[in-house]
Parts: sequence; structure tokens; C-alpha cells
Amino acid sequence: MGTRKNIYYWKCDRPSAFFAIKEGNEGNAKEVQEELGVLLTNYFGSEHFSLSSAGGQGNHLTFLASRNNESYFVRVENGPEKDDYMEVETTIINRVHDIGIPTPNIYAVDSSRIKYDFAWQIMENVEFSDLNRIYKSHKLQTRTVMRELGTYIARWQSISTDGFGPYNSDILRVDGRLEGLHSTYRDYYMLNIEKHFDFLVQHSFLTKEKADSFLGAVVANLKFLDISRGCLVHKDLALWNVLGTEDCIKAVIDWDDTISGDPTDDISLMACFHSKEEMNALIEGYQEIKPLPENFIPRFWLHLMRNMLFKAVIRVGAGYFKKDSNYFLINSGSEGGLGLHNFTLSRLELAYEGLTELKSMDDL
Repeated sequence: MGTRKNIYYWKCDRPSAFFAIKEGNEGNAKEVQEELGVLLTNYFGSEHFSLSSAGGQGNHLTFLASRNNESYFVRVENGPEKDDYMEVETTIINRVHDIGIPTPNIYAVDSSRIKYDFAWQIMENVEFSDLNRIYKSHKLQTRTVMRELGTYIARWQSISTDGFGPYNSDILRVDGRLEGLHSTYRDYYMLNIEKHFDFLVQHSFLTKEKADSFLGAVVANLKFLDISRGCLVHKDLALWNVLGTEDCIKAVIDWDDTISGDPTDDISLMACFHSKEEMNALIEGYQEIKPLPENFIPRFWLHLMRNMLFKAVIRVGAGYFKKDSNYFLINSGSEGGLGLHNFTLSRLELAYEGLTELKSMDDL
């Protein structure tokens, strides 16, 4: 089985980085679908079902299965690393569901690869749009939804564990408990950070001088990373991972990058995409449940920097800056990939200014 001990973020740090997210790279999808048909025949106890590709754009191959007027969403992890994090994700989804966070029901999961040469997960198909589609159509009641999401972030942070970073799947499998793979949060935060900066310099996204300045600003603020205990962090929080209507959240999905980390992390992840006004609504919702953490502002900028850094690596490595406005990351009517490039760079620069000039969130 794979381990995420050396992983800051799976999409860019896995040994076969960008394996599942480069355009046109669906691995052995046809063969997987055939084998999945056998798996589902055994699961349903019948051959009377339909199976089709769901056309997902994330880490996994995704399929829709239908039987007796019931619809199922099926995810497959078939990367060469043989990652087993689906079992961690399923545990997390069940735990957040238990505290009132809307999530899909998980019916079955197996990442052992004993019977099938891939990890798989069968879950409820939540038949609502992802909120990013509604947002791009300018129909989303953004303040209402962001406020609701803020309450959910605060609530799932009540799940606290020993250790930091990705969870140890071996401990979960043997002892049934969640524990992060790193002994300090600072160790996790700094994992691969120089590698990520070097990648962006090598691909001419950042100059060496700018990368050194950004890293220096992080190092000067490392004391704010010395937290005693981690909380649950979604780590891929964005409107495309939230399903619902124009004014209501029906499910938070895709917990496969979840970690034990800092309470400012998921807030800063939303700031990777959203304006001051939208972020204010998120924070208002958060504060309905709990106060913001100590030293919130420097911790917020630290995490905006780290999150925009790994996102920049993914966007460069997977060729996102060459896509048009139909791509889910890019706003309708924007400059397409060029606009995403400029926005990504501007958010990194803003995080740097936040750390060095003690800026407030009003500058978002």
C-alpha cells in the first residue's frame, strides 16, 4: 500500500504527479470499467444495472451506476502508487456526517486491491449541481451559501486528532483511529515547500528572486505554525466540492485530501478563489459557531501562501493555464488560462504582502 508520509498535497507530490489530471489521461479507463462491471454484479447480486462514465475532473476515475431507479456514484483510484486513502476518506465522511455535515452516504469501499486491481468506493449519487456551476452562471446566492459553509467548517473542526498532516491509513486499519503522519504541524507545512518553489522557478512561473522572497516571508513567520493539536481540514475546499441549490448546501464532497491541520487552513483555501465580501460572509458563519483562532491574520496569510503555492504547481504541471473559460477552474467571460495565471500569481503576491506588511483581509 502507498503512504502519504512524503506528501504535502497528493496531486502534485505523488510519484506520478499529474497522473490523473492531465487532459486526456484516463489511464486504463476502459479496462477498469469492464472490471467494475464484474465488481458491481457481485455487489448488487445481479447483472441488471447500467454503468457509464461520470466524466470527473479530479484524482479518480468516476462512474454512474443505476439499478432499480436508484443511482450510485462510483470512484476508482487506479494510480501506480496503489494509494489506500479512500479508506481514510470514508472514515472522515462518516464522522462529519455524524456531526450534522451533509455528505453522501458511503455504501462500500475497498482499497486492498486483493480482488480488484484498484481501490473503489460506492456511494450515494447526490443529484444536485456543484455550486461552482451555479456561481459561474451568476445565479448563486453567494453570501448565503458562504455563510452556511462557514458554519460547517467550524463544526468539522471539532474533530481533533493526534499528529498532523495526512492520516496514517495503517493505524486506522489496525486500531480504528485517526492519527496524522507528522509529529509537528510545522514539519507538515514545510514539507516539499522548497521543491514547489523550485518547480515554479524552473517553469518560469516565478523568478528565483521572487521565490526566495516568498519563502523568506514564510520562514520569518514560522512561530505561528507551532500549534499543539490538529483539527480536521478538508484541504480541497472549493465550490465545485460543494453540491446544492442557489441558496442551500446539500453535500460537501471529495474528502480525499483531508488532513489533521490548522483551523485557518480551510478558510484560506476559500480565499484562493473568493473576494473580500464573499470571505466576510464565510467568516461570519464560522463565528456563529466558534471564534477565529489566535493570531488569525498571520496564520491566514501563511496558509494562503502555502495553498496558492501547491495550486500553482498543479496548474503549471497539468497545463491549466492553457485552458479556456469552459474549464471548471476558470470563470466565465474571463481571459481563460491567462486570467487564471495572473490571478494565481496575484494571490501569491498578496499572501507575501500580507505577511510582510501586516495587511488585513480587506485587501483580498
